[in-house]
Amino acid sequence: MTTVLVDYDSGNLHSAEKAFQRMAAETGAGPVLVTADPDAVARASRIVLPGDGAFPSCRRGLQAIDGLEEAIVEAVQTRAVPFLGICVGMQMLTTWGREYEDMRGFGWVPGEVTRITPRDPALKVPHMGWNDLVIDSQHPVLAGIETGDHAYFVHSYAMQVAEPAHLLAHVDYGGPVTAIVGTRNVVGAQFHPEKSQAAGLRLIANFLRWKP
Repeated sequence: MTTVLVDYDSGNLHSAEKAFQRMAAETGAGPVLVTADPDAVARASRIVLPGDGAFPSCRRGLQAIDGLEEAIVEAVQTRAVPFLGICVGMQMLTTWGREYEDMRGFGWVPGEVTRITPRDPALKVPHMGWNDLVIDSQHPVLAGIETGDHAYFVHSYAMQVAEPAHLLAHVDYGGPVTAIVGTRNVVGAQFHPEKSQAAGLRLIANFLRWKP
């Protein structure tokens, strides 16, 4: 039972690795491995795809490692391995990213990623810092997480889901901003769970226990 954090030069994974290791020890979920090895991804019991920066650079970074994206797709679609996307890793779940250029995502959560446009011009973009979650749907990865719990965000673009049932939680930032999505064996968090203290650690623990 190995949880793999996919490393494709998308940012510093140290804090994420520590948070997942901590909650894996508490939940008995087994080892946590940070790797870019497609064979390790293919054998994983759970897959976590982080992502920092712009949608196109993350997509190209993933595609640049021979066999890595194919291993992820096979694990998620064929073996139904539980999958968690974080930040841009969540955004890549959708059909299209519209940041700087139009680029396809995995298409597992239909929709698109567009720039945040708060109704209040005083609100700055990027959306950065703590915000209160609003829970929109019951899901095992949200067990014990309630409306009003805090999460830490750093992003300028957000997912617009095509199917309302895929929206698990949002925040208000001059209008609703997607925070958590999910379908079948796939979930995604726009915020950084490893930086979101109690709510983030609970989400990680729930994911490690989750049996879709």
